[in-house]
Amino acid sequence: MEVKDLTKAEEQLMQLLWKLDKAFVKELIAELPEPKPAYNTTSTIIRILEGKGLIGYEAFGRTHRYFPLISKVDYTRYQAQKLLTDYFENSIQDMFSFFMKEQKMNKKEVDELLKIIDHIKD
Repeated sequence: MEVKDLTKAEEQLMQLLWKLDKAFVKELIAELPEPKPAYNTTSTIIRILEGKGLIGYEAFGRTHRYFPLISKVDYTRYQAQKLLTDYFENSIQDMFSFFMKEQKMNKKEVDELLKIIDHIKD
């Protein structure tokens, strides 16, 4: 499946579908922060996500219950690769260094990361 970039609104609905696993439009709207979008607005975004091949649905008469066709892990992997490619010229070292400096990691956090790296190397 080809992964596509999502708008902020699309990603917000995908986050909810990953959380809820399956949901009707009304259930998604109930989970959204105030001010709640209109039903038609949410429904339009859902149809766009469906058109992008990212969600499917089960029909219950005239109502549909939607579910993700892509896992959150797969989308996260896509976004991480895009970030690495677009901003760090495919250099994991540069990306790692950037986040270490920006997050002002303390010694304990760095030690934990080093343990993870050592575990991956084994």
